[in-house]
Amino acid sequence: MIKGLILGLQFLTRLPVNINVDYDRKNLTKATFYFPFIGMLIGAIAAIIYYVFSFINNDMAALCAVLSLVVTTGGLHMDGLSDTADGFFSSRPKEKILEIMKDSRVGAFGVIAIVMDLLFKYVVIKSMDKNMAMVYIILSSGISRTMVAMFFSFGKSPRKGGMGDMLINKDSKKYFIVSAIIFILVGAFIAKYNFLIVILTVIIFSLLFMRYSYKIIGGVTGDVFGANAELCEILALIGFVVAQKWI
Repeated sequence: MIKGLILGLQFLTRLPVNINVDYDRKNLTKATFYFPFIGMLIGAIAAIIYYVFSFINNDMAALCAVLSLVVTTGGLHMDGLSDTADGFFSSRPKEKILEIMKDSRVGAFGVIAIVMDLLFKYVVIKSMDKNMAMVYIILSSGISRTMVAMFFSFGKSPRKGGMGDMLINKDSKKYFIVSAIIFILVGAFIAKYNFLIVILTVIIFSLLFMRYSYKIIGGVTGDVFGANAELCEILALIGFVVAQKWI
C-alpha cells in the first residue's frame, strides 16, 4: 500500500517525492485508495497559501490559492480539461474527436476552458467567508480527486492502449469504496450537511458527465478524468458557497 501512496503522490502532484515505484496497474489500483486524501493535501497547501496572503485582502488570497492549485498539480487536470473541450466541442466523429484530444496543441475551446476554469475558482474562493474558506478549499480538492478515483473504478476506456485504458481497473472498486466512505465520514464531521449536499451533487454531475462522454467517444479517457476533476472542484466550491448561504 505504501507504493500506492507514493505513486498516487507522483501521479496527482508535482511534490518532490523522489522514490522509484513501478508505474504499473497493480500500484495504480492501490493508489486509488489515497486519491481523496491526496486531494485534501493539495487543498491544504492551497488553504495555507490562502491564509498566508489573506492579511492583504481577499483578492490576493484567492489568486494565490488558485495559483497554488496549479503549481502543486502541475496543471495536470487543466490539461485534460483543455483537450476535452477541444475534442467535445469540435462536432466531429468519434475517431476524429479522440485524435484531437491526443493532439498536444491547444485550440480555441481549450484556451477558453482554461481561462474560465481559473476565473471561476478565483471568483468563488474570493466570495467565500474567510472563516470557512480554508475548509472548503481542502474538501473541494478532496471531492475532486474522489471523482477521479470513481472514474478509475467504474469507467470504461474508448480505445486500447490509451492512458484511460491503463488507469481504468475494476479491481480499484474495493479501494475506492473504502476510501470514499472514510472521506465522506471525515467531510461530514467537518462540514456537516453542507458537505453531504455538495458531494451528492458532485457525484450526480460526474455520472452525467461520464454518460455524456460515453455518448461522444464511447468511454472515458485520461483527458476526461482531468476535465471532470476540474469541473467537480469548481462545482464543489460553488456548492459550499451556496449551501452556506441557504442552510
